[in-house]
Amino acid sequence: MSARCLVRGSTMKDFVRPGETISSDNLVKQPGGKGANQAVAIARAGAIVDLVAAVGQDGVWVRDELKKAGVGVEGVSIENTGRAIVQVNELGENSIILFKGANYATLPELAIHPDTTHLVLQNEIPLTASIEYLGRASSSKISTVFNPSPMPRVAELKAFPWHQLTWLIVNSGEALDLCKALGLHVPQVDASVSAVDAATPLLARLSAYMRTTNVVCTLGSDGVLAQLTLTGESVPVYLPAAKLHGAARDTTGAGDCFTGYMVAGLMRLEGQKATAADYVSVLRRAVQAAGMCVEKPGALTSIPLAADVDARLD
Repeated sequence: MSARCLVRGSTMKDFVRPGETISSDNLVKQPGGKGANQAVAIARAGAIVDLVAAVGQDGVWVRDELKKAGVGVEGVSIENTGRAIVQVNELGENSIILFKGANYATLPELAIHPDTTHLVLQNEIPLTASIEYLGRASSSKISTVFNPSPMPRVAELKAFPWHQLTWLIVNSGEALDLCKALGLHVPQVDASVSAVDAATPLLARLSAYMRTTNVVCTLGSDGVLAQLTLTGESVPVYLPAAKLHGAARDTTGAGDCFTGYMVAGLMRLEGQKATAADYVSVLRRAVQAAGMCVEKPGALTSIPLAADVDARLD
């Protein structure tokens, strides 16, 4: 049986604004949304993926673009399209304002494909919908991945069924917020401490709290840190960021690209007795893909193809 992934997530019409927050040199409309971005990344990484989401009549072209990218779109319904205002400065750094739109529409419960081995969730749809799919996947022994962005409220984080989660993907700010929300001790760090050293104790505390969940923390230009739970032992892993060919142009889609490539790598390991080295290889390929993503503008449109990522790794 081939591994298959279900992404229950969001689609957006991204309005990308190069320039400063208070002014802009250009306005570009592009397909996006974390669910759509991650589904496309999984497809371009060479894996089978289905997306359950909603778009509006004005966003049918987004569904068409997803289909062209190799994403299964039978579960994408027509509602009112969500939007994201993405502000990108001259250094490639971004800030995002979301309009939920169709992403918060109530969708009919769909049967999970019998070949599904992995489920990917974010937080641009109602958290209740994510938890429902998480419970269904967990009871079916499907590997689950959660990227809680934007971060849920404190009460929601405390009540979240972490025991049903196989993989958690956060950035350093989200890791800190999550530790605080869960009442975990957060050590004081000096401003001179590296991003890796600052994030290491946070991941150790999250890993100990969640026990069976693998925790991955993206650190932007400082790379990726992970706390893997293997055969009852917690194993820390660090990988530096990929070397760029030129300057970073847009970081908007990097996190989603990383998530998609990581999930596709996990899918390749399905049915195997994976080692720490196997997971390091998965993370290394995802880091490389994310690095190539920031070399181009846009989110979904900047996600590289597997052949290009593998050529850069070689």
